[in-house]
Amino acid sequence: MKITYKPILFSAFAAIVLSSCGGSAPILSTPIENIDNTPMKESALTDAEAHNWGHLDLVKDTIPGMSVDKAYAEIIKGKKGQQIIVAVIDSGIDITHEDLDGVIWTNPKEIAGNGKDDDNNGYIDDVHGWNFLGDGYDEQLEMTRIVATGDTSIPRYAEAAEKLEKDYQQALSGKQRYDQIYGQVSSANKVLTAHFKKEDYTPAEVNAITAEEGSELATAVATAKFMYANGMTSIPEAEKQIKGGVEYFTDQLNANLNKDFNGRKTGDNPNDFNDKPGYGNGNVMPVKKSESHGTHVAGIIAAERNNGLGANGVANNVKIMSLRAVPNGDEYDKDIAKAIRYAVDNGAKVINGSFGKSFSMHPEWVRDAIKYASDKGVIFVHAAGNDSKDVDVEANFPDDNIDYVELSNTYIRVGALAPSYGTKLVAGFSNYGKKNVDVFAPGAQVYSTTPENEYDTKGGTSMAAPAVAGVAALVWSQYPKLTGAQVKQIIMDSGLAVTSKVIVGGDAKNIQPFSDLSQSAKIVNAYNALVMASQISK
Repeated sequence: MKITYKPILFSAFAAIVLSSCGGSAPILSTPIENIDNTPMKESALTDAEAHNWGHLDLVKDTIPGMSVDKAYAEIIKGKKGQQIIVAVIDSGIDITHEDLDGVIWTNPKEIAGNGKDDDNNGYIDDVHGWNFLGDGYDEQLEMTRIVATGDTSIPRYAEAAEKLEKDYQQALSGKQRYDQIYGQVSSANKVLTAHFKKEDYTPAEVNAITAEEGSELATAVATAKFMYANGMTSIPEAEKQIKGGVEYFTDQLNANLNKDFNGRKTGDNPNDFNDKPGYGNGNVMPVKKSESHGTHVAGIIAAERNNGLGANGVANNVKIMSLRAVPNGDEYDKDIAKAIRYAVDNGAKVINGSFGKSFSMHPEWVRDAIKYASDKGVIFVHAAGNDSKDVDVEANFPDDNIDYVELSNTYIRVGALAPSYGTKLVAGFSNYGKKNVDVFAPGAQVYSTTPENEYDTKGGTSMAAPAVAGVAALVWSQYPKLTGAQVKQIIMDSGLAVTSKVIVGGDAKNIQPFSDLSQSAKIVNAYNALVMASQISK
């Protein structure tokens, strides 16, 4: 799965480029049943709200969070509950991060560094999980792999070939545009930094400059003003974001959309499920600092709470199992299926899958693994995807059904909310589907952990899924006698029902009832989930 915030970023700059060239005690509180009269928040979020909006309460804060803080204050009140292992299938996790190092799972049956499979599970030195990618990083998209085979008998081959050609040409054009605007903004930033003799100059300072027409400084000022007029407040930050766009299109051309590229480093055949058992290695860390997706996801679930550091996770008594299986490209079905089975077999109760793709060569492998997890009572939480599309109509993998007949009763597919209650409640990038999406949760502008003890804000259904995984772990921790199927149903049934209409897919002309966008027609609410869990557990 390509990391979602870069494609989203592209749309923000396209116009610029084109125009410029555990307890069971009874709980007395009752769930909120109707929120349609909740007023919209008019003022901008404060920094504190922005960093924690997914934990806030719609009624108290007029922000569509999951009432996590309210749940801790009024229900949990310091109770730790039973420890839950949550597996994160992603791009690797910085297990040394200051806000995560205390919540990382350690395999109790494995002796680190002895080169032996001490617990006989087929994986040598799997101390904190497993790395199914080995030293790999860049990868093709699945449609590229399909076309690269040259086998026209593969289902959807013609569709993949057509889309690959279209996307390749778009990537060429996008790279040219981003190179141009990056050169302009980078030059402007260099000139302005030299002029002010500092890097943190402000829009007000730039606007106050009087420069000779046609001079280098005048050109820099004009570029900066244009960026300010298009929503940017910092030229250095604009340069950083546009550089990300350049890198995104470069990766697409060199690897993701390149039929001749082969990023596999593990020596196995990814199209043979049984080839080379135990491939990969035990290093679950990201291979580079920019490979931050998995660390961000882990923090949303379980960043150590109230320790005075940057972020709070949803759950307060979990251990994170790191399973590196998502490259800079599309994940292999083999890796995902084996990662799910590893998680189940090694004690995970909840699995988070913040990945997905539009084509799949071996969907049955992953579907069988999802059913395996369900049969063992393990919850699998999956991101709905970031293509602004109806996944009842357009394919998104993996899924848990064949022709809408579900094979799992513990699979939860999650769409993303924005921090604004009203018509813009649904994040513009989020996929949706009355049949194939279960719930919505905070996913846009989410603050969490990133490698090397840093923190950042990212957006995507990749951020909404771990929010729900955290709620699942929290509920199960407090009420461990519940089954996985019961926890899923509690999450779906206890959410806040929204009956108003919202903008869908970021298109102001596409207005639909929120109730038509998912099975539950609800947004996840931790407080209500705990209330319902207490009632069912009696």
